[in-house]
Amino acid sequence: MTTLVREPATRAPAVAPVARLRRRAAGRFRGTPGRLVLATAALVVLGLATGVAGAVGVRQRADLVDGAVARSGELTVAAQQLYRALSDADATAASAFLTGGVEPVALRERYQADIADAAAALAVVSGGGAGDGRGANAVARIAAQLPVYTGLVETARVYNRQGVPVGGAYLREASGVMRERLLPAAQELYDAVSAELDEARDDAGAFPWFAVALGVLTIAALVVVQRFLTRRTNRVFNVGLVVATVAAVAVVLWLGLSALVAAGRLEASHDRGSEEVARLADARIAALQARADESLTLVARGNGQAFETDYDKMMDRLAGDDRSGGLLVAGDADASTRDALAAALTEARNWDSAHKQVRQLDNDGQYAQAVTASVGGEPTSTASIAGRLDERLGAAIEHNSEVFRQEVRGAGGSLAGADIGIGLLATLLVLGAAIGIQRRLAEYR
Repeated sequence: MTTLVREPATRAPAVAPVARLRRRAAGRFRGTPGRLVLATAALVVLGLATGVAGAVGVRQRADLVDGAVARSGELTVAAQQLYRALSDADATAASAFLTGGVEPVALRERYQADIADAAAALAVVSGGGAGDGRGANAVARIAAQLPVYTGLVETARVYNRQGVPVGGAYLREASGVMRERLLPAAQELYDAVSAELDEARDDAGAFPWFAVALGVLTIAALVVVQRFLTRRTNRVFNVGLVVATVAAVAVVLWLGLSALVAAGRLEASHDRGSEEVARLADARIAALQARADESLTLVARGNGQAFETDYDKMMDRLAGDDRSGGLLVAGDADASTRDALAAALTEARNWDSAHKQVRQLDNDGQYAQAVTASVGGEPTSTASIAGRLDERLGAAIEHNSEVFRQEVRGAGGSLAGADIGIGLLATLLVLGAAIGIQRRLAEYR
């Protein structure tokens, strides 16, 4: 008897869950309704990305303007004040020494004010974390050498009051500390904070290419979707998508224009502000160093040829070889600065003429008359002329510093509220696109 063996029933192969979901998704997004759903998702994602990128970028640039640029500008001014105070202290100490005995109260108070100003400016740049490691190193060197300088000056002052000639040697040693250690460190510090200011300004003025590119891509996608709907529905306009397109265009224009205006104001803050301030500060410091050289030449009593050579170098830098240019050339400065520079150049020429008379008196053995012609209170003395020149340059520096502050404030104003406005426009964009397409989808139900 043959035994029949029943074969097991053959089952249809199971459909993989992933493949099943893929087929369902393909069926769901097949045809016009499915494409509209995909279009809605794409427009929402693009709109949100544009809004986030634009708002965050604007906020970052505004923070750079309000924080980094303004802070770096303040540190740059403090570094300039530090350099100027140190230079003026050196010149004032030398002038006070020339008077012999007990120095005039005005010169003593000016020297003390210079040291106090230098210490205050050093505290500002130190507390603000000026520059990188290079700036910190310069601050440390100045902090270490400033007491050495003041100690030497005080020793020279004591000997000078007693009529001991060795006081001149201490004063020259103090001036050496100033010129070989303090002023180079102050210049290094100024270069560091200036580089930081330029970097912050470049970052704040950068154009938002990524956000603008996303905005343009969003506009292109909106145009494509509207053309698709026009072909499918024979309706020219979709109110929601038109509103979304207008919002997207507004986002791109706001981003681009605000960035361009901010960059323009920041560039102006450099060209008509900080750059002019730097040049004027260099001129002021050159004048102060020339003044110190002139006084130290007299202090040396016939052995000051090196100081006289330095005076000529500083005066050449200040007013040019022919005393008609140098750092006092107006260039592209505004009217106020040009007037100040013209007056300063006139004073520089008068100073040089008066200096030649001082040297002639000294060379002829009329030392007391030479000292009077140098540090006396008459309007024709080199001290009086140099003081007027310093006042002219100081006023021009303050004017251009205010120009810098105004332009930076203008840059910040062009970005003010842009992050909120762009965020609201992006929200309008997303809602307009979603509502506009949703109404067409409702027609297929």
